[in-house]
Amino acid sequence: MAKEEQDAIGRVVAGDRDAYRVLMERHLPAVLRVTTRITGNSVDAEEAAQEAFLKAYKKLPEFRREAAFGTWVYRIGMNCALDLVERRNRDLNWNAVPLDGELGVAPVAESHRPSPERELLDREARTLREQAMQVLTPMERTAFVLRHMEEQPIPVISAALGVPENSARQAVFRAVGKLRKQLMMVRGSGRVAAMVRPQESR
Repeated sequence: MAKEEQDAIGRVVAGDRDAYRVLMERHLPAVLRVTTRITGNSVDAEEAAQEAFLKAYKKLPEFRREAAFGTWVYRIGMNCALDLVERRNRDLNWNAVPLDGELGVAPVAESHRPSPERELLDREARTLREQAMQVLTPMERTAFVLRHMEEQPIPVISAALGVPENSARQAVFRAVGKLRKQLMMVRGSGRVAAMVRPQESR
């Protein structure tokens, strides 16, 4: 862990609340990215990310300094997002606000902009993928997101879901199967490239 982060953690534990800003500014983008991908909308993503950093702040005195703070708060964010998705699913009156743009990816400055046609195709592909993901259970969605979008290993997914590694693998496979079936139903014209890429478990 970087010395700057170690110093910030030490100051926060000693009572300097403002020092926590250093940790938030450094790791909020990654946490927000994964919470957005798991929840599927920006409103829930921000709520889950805020909850994650609040929990991390309260538990900071218990944090092991030899571990990486970024990995720790990232996993808290995953769990907060999964819990929120499950709560929303129990509330039939909840209407999720769709995210306009790519899920969980902050704008990045580029030297050139894609053509309007390329942007349209990319947006269509993302929309179709997000629509297809609505058929997944919260566990399947989280497993798929972490494996195929966040490229997390099975042990990390297992820990985030609180299930054995074999169950985590099965959740990934079920999600891939469901998504392929859904995408086949909307991909008839062949305009959308494959959006589910098999990965070997690791």
